[in-house]
Amino acid sequence: MDPQAVIGFAVMSLVLIVVPGPSVLFVIGRSLALGRRGGLLSVLGNELGGLPLIVLVSFGLGGIVAQSAVVFFAVKLLGAAYLVYLGVQAIRHRRSGAEPMAETSAASRRASGRRTLMQGFIVGVTNPKTIVFFVAVLPQFVDLDAGGVPLQMMVLGLVFTLIALVCDGIWAIAAAAARQWFATSPRRLTAMRATGGGMLIGMGASLAVLPAKS
Repeated sequence: MDPQAVIGFAVMSLVLIVVPGPSVLFVIGRSLALGRRGGLLSVLGNELGGLPLIVLVSFGLGGIVAQSAVVFFAVKLLGAAYLVYLGVQAIRHRRSGAEPMAETSAASRRASGRRTLMQGFIVGVTNPKTIVFFVAVLPQFVDLDAGGVPLQMMVLGLVFTLIALVCDGIWAIAAAAARQWFATSPRRLTAMRATGGGMLIGMGASLAVLPAKS
């Protein structure tokens, strides 16, 4: 691959990623509701969820979702509904653990971590806008004469994923740091969790009403 093409794609990806968008709102909402560990696991799950989309786009299947209004709409609604579900759950359980923290078993923490990771993965893999972005952008940075087009597209997709992992991780840490002040008061912590849940619900609702091809 042409190093200049990779660098150009990385710069463009960085500009797109650092501008707050749905992914950033998801990370902030989860970090406010779950704390730093939950926020970072959500980031990791979200980026892992993008990997199957990269493979699909690299081998041409992503174009089916990008070009079919029916499939795109179905995937979009699925992702939107899941975000609303996560937001409702955050609000419903906003008072859980608001009192002084009790000891939690290692097994319980591992189970909670796996659940949070999987939730982030589902949000990432059901984001049709990621498919549209990769379908529209990846081919522009591929060198057809070099061969191995699917491999080139996967490499570019991984570059995007790594940049997103770092940038979204910073957002998660920043949001979790702000949450620490609220954690000193059960009432403030409850309000912060409800706010995070509200952000997820709003994000899901906005995703559901956006035009199918936006």
